[in-house]
Amino acid sequence: MIVNRQPLLSRRGLLHGAAALGAAGYMAGALPPTAASAKAPMASAQAPYWYRFKVGALEVTMVSDGVLPLGEPSGSFLGATKDEVGKMLTDNFLPADNVVLEQNIPVVNTGNQLVMFDSGMGTSKMFGPTTGRLLKSLAEAGIDPANIDAFVASHAHIDHVGGLVGADGKPLFPNAKVYLSQLDFDYWTDESNQKANKDFVAHARKNLLPYRDRIVFYKNGEEFLPGIQAMHAPGHTVGHTIFMLTSEGKSMAYIGDLTHHQVILMERPRIQFAYDTDPAQSAETRVRYLDMLATQKVPLIAYHFPWPGIGHVAKQGDGFRFFASPMNMNL
Repeated sequence: MIVNRQPLLSRRGLLHGAAALGAAGYMAGALPPTAASAKAPMASAQAPYWYRFKVGALEVTMVSDGVLPLGEPSGSFLGATKDEVGKMLTDNFLPADNVVLEQNIPVVNTGNQLVMFDSGMGTSKMFGPTTGRLLKSLAEAGIDPANIDAFVASHAHIDHVGGLVGADGKPLFPNAKVYLSQLDFDYWTDESNQKANKDFVAHARKNLLPYRDRIVFYKNGEEFLPGIQAMHAPGHTVGHTIFMLTSEGKSMAYIGDLTHHQVILMERPRIQFAYDTDPAQSAETRVRYLDMLATQKVPLIAYHFPWPGIGHVAKQGDGFRFFASPMNMNL
């Protein structure tokens, strides 16, 4: 009997050989390209600009008015050299030639009221074309401006009250009461005020005066809306205020412009900011409240920090460090 001694080709060897032949044929142009190699079109779109989470029974929706570029930082952050500020930025993998701030706007549903804090730049393009997206962000989040019951201003700067009226000067939030510090209202709507930036005054008047019969002045320490307490934090403006949100034993601070940058004014909190009405007072206020938030481990929302501006602050050396909270996609 003649026995065939030729080894049998294994299944693995067969597949390997077929793959090699296929690759060789494709490389030689013998086989057409598959559908998987077709080029996909660029999406050219970003995710919707909103994020939702809970503080006790409060439902907080973060929306954005878009990024606000300040440009080269040495003209805005005073008391440190250009090289020192640049190193702080590059050490944190940030560009040294352009500081870009966010505009993080909390909309709080208390169960009885819808409360919006600050409103962005509106129609003003003082800081470029990337601002003014509040209405789009609200629509993406499913929030109708007509359903906003209360608008709370941390202060009356152009990037915080600028989104209250449209290009025609008519209110965009027809059913909202406006809550504001009287110190800031008086300062920023006074056309004779020689200390105030004239563009900021014009913008404050344009956006606040149409609501004049609906403005309510909150007071320091007052719980002026259920679960929302005002805490006077002067220096950035005369009436700048931060707010403590409290529900079911949980608290969170909305700090407005207590600090504008997650690195520069945290690592070096006594550096002064050019847009402060009283830079020295602002620095003292910043240190005092950041120390309180760090000591009590209170989570915070920062208006100008990287989206969505939520996290904790901890003491670090002579300054502080911001720890961003991860976004939780399960409400």
